[in-house]
Amino acid sequence: MARIAVIGAGWAGLSAALALQAEGHDLSVFEMAPAPGGRARSLPPDEAGPPLDNGQHILIGAYTETLDLLASLGLAQASLFRRSPLQLTDAAGRGLRLPKGPPQLTFAWAVLHARHWSWSAQFSVLGFCLGWALRGFRCRESLTVRELCQGMHRQPYEELVAPLCVAALNTPAEQASARVFLRVLKDALFSGRGSADLLLPRQPLSAVLPDPALAALRARGARVQLGRRALLGRAPDGRWTVQTDGAPAAFDAVVLACPAREAARQLAGFHPAWAAEAEALRYEPIVTVYLRAQGQLPFPMVSLKESAIEPAQYLFDHGALGLAPGRFAAVISGAGAWLDRGPDGVAACAEATLAQVARQAAPLSQLRVERVLTEKRATFACTPGLKRPAARIAAGLWAAGDYLDGPYPATLEGAVRSGRQTARGLLAELGEVAPHATH
Repeated sequence: MARIAVIGAGWAGLSAALALQAEGHDLSVFEMAPAPGGRARSLPPDEAGPPLDNGQHILIGAYTETLDLLASLGLAQASLFRRSPLQLTDAAGRGLRLPKGPPQLTFAWAVLHARHWSWSAQFSVLGFCLGWALRGFRCRESLTVRELCQGMHRQPYEELVAPLCVAALNTPAEQASARVFLRVLKDALFSGRGSADLLLPRQPLSAVLPDPALAALRARGARVQLGRRALLGRAPDGRWTVQTDGAPAAFDAVVLACPAREAARQLAGFHPAWAAEAEALRYEPIVTVYLRAQGQLPFPMVSLKESAIEPAQYLFDHGALGLAPGRFAAVISGAGAWLDRGPDGVAACAEATLAQVARQAAPLSQLRVERVLTEKRATFACTPGLKRPAARIAAGLWAAGDYLDGPYPATLEGAVRSGRQTARGLLAELGEVAPHATH
């Protein structure tokens, strides 16, 4: 039994900790914030109303590692999510609706029944998708999504591909990695029955994974410290140490599951090359504008048409999800252009979003802004040829996080996969090198 520390209790850190604990190791978990969850968590309760999340998150059926992790905790999928076939329609019902069935056939059916598209638009997008499939959803590393779609009919590109890209990669299509986009598209739309299903949370985010995971870790004997910054160090015998308030404690292995910039700061004196790679990542913000309104949407998630003066791509009806009647969340992914406007950028974004929803979501009335939440470094900018740090840093020292080298962008699934893969790598290493102590 090895003594292992996990620094960070976001989705990656919790996933790693659970996997390591399942193999019988002695776990200590450290989290700088007062609650677990990282960038996908619920905010502290507010007397003004039901709890808010720090942003709107969704899952899809292709998120197999995340769904498996939730099942391992005994959590019922039906109580956590509203699951339905993929529907990308606006508030008037225009768009794509996939029926149940094999995703290749259902996607083609949905495109051919998108009556607001001409035949040339329909055959254009189907032709591109067929070409991508015949090439194994692979392309040159240097391509952007916009370049990948050169020659596609304007309407499906603007109404389907570009919004999907910014939602999945949080990077505008003109800058986003085509290779990563194709991997997500393959898994979501063409990997198996139900892979494209939308899973919209029925519970606050903290109740979906962070709180149950932390409770399970504690119940199985893990020591958890919240609200304290943990500092990485090195003991004279070569083991890694973690220090909070008192003297440093030595561990047989440490998993750094904190954000990339924090990991880079911690490692600057130990592994400057790894730290430099993590520090070099650029970021894209996400703004979530929570609105109050009368009325309801025809579907819990509807698409919004984005433009230079209309920032949001999607609108969520929390009342339809059983969360908070009358509350709606408008999501602005890749919001850098608005935040670059300076101190008034967030306010301008919120005002523009309010006007956009009033124009594009006719069923809603008496709209007002409830709260605006901004994650300035929500995800790394997923651009072509991006160099991402490796999970293994040194003997007994690993990292976990959605920013690490891998095929996925910065998503909940990317975080969970990273945490579990790091745990598997560390377990293999511990099997080859005996830990300094047993317990």
